[in-house]
Amino acid sequence: MIQIKTAKEIEAMRLACEISAGALQAAGEAVRPGVTTAQIDKIVYDYIVQRGARPNFKGLYGFPGSACISVNDTVIHGLPSKHIVLKEGDIVSVDTGAAIGGWNGDNAATFACGAVAGNAQHIMDVTKEALARGIAAAQPGNRVGDIGAAVQQYVEANGLSVVRTFVGHGVGRKLHEDPEVPNFGTAGHGPRLVAGMVIAIEPMVNEGTHVVKEQPDGWTIKTADGKLSAHFEHTIAITPKGPVILTQQA
Repeated sequence: MIQIKTAKEIEAMRLACEISAGALQAAGEAVRPGVTTAQIDKIVYDYIVQRGARPNFKGLYGFPGSACISVNDTVIHGLPSKHIVLKEGDIVSVDTGAAIGGWNGDNAATFACGAVAGNAQHIMDVTKEALARGIAAAQPGNRVGDIGAAVQQYVEANGLSVVRTFVGHGVGRKLHEDPEVPNFGTAGHGPRLVAGMVIAIEPMVNEGTHVVKEQPDGWTIKTADGKLSAHFEHTIAITPKGPVILTQQA
């Protein structure tokens, strides 16, 4: 069931979303050769806890970290590890969120580790722009399918593919709420977007096939063909005047 928030409730969500955005920014600033994904996870944990919030990924469905940190061909749900050492040319997706005052925030971005190849920059640029186009389509009166169609059309026009197996979602009292928000679909289809909805739009874009495979650890999701993947996400509120990004970095 889709939860409609009041303007006051959306305002109350801003703190969780701002802390989430700050944690993501801190993680991105830590991405450099020689750093482990476990070190980045610790930076995220410390940032959130020092602000009186709770890392809402930690323990969720049993996940051990405060952030999913996914390198190169890992799409999502990368487990932070002291054994994964970043190197020049990697692209590093960080997905994290914070909870405070009974509300949740959720956001993600893919960061370059030093200088990256042209194809790596391309997939990051396209995914970031696809998110912007998905957000622009999140107008009251539109439908969820309008978001997915906007993302999919832009991604595929740029020679890349959209992951089908995992999708965006509502955000609120719980980190994952209705509705599902796919990054593919048909304009004019799906639940109608109305003021008071808060959703996470999160394109996951692959360089090759859209097919992904779960690894034996039960968490890590990689591209089936070993090619690169990128991931960007914002929590947004649908307002009478249009979409408002709640996880906007300062």
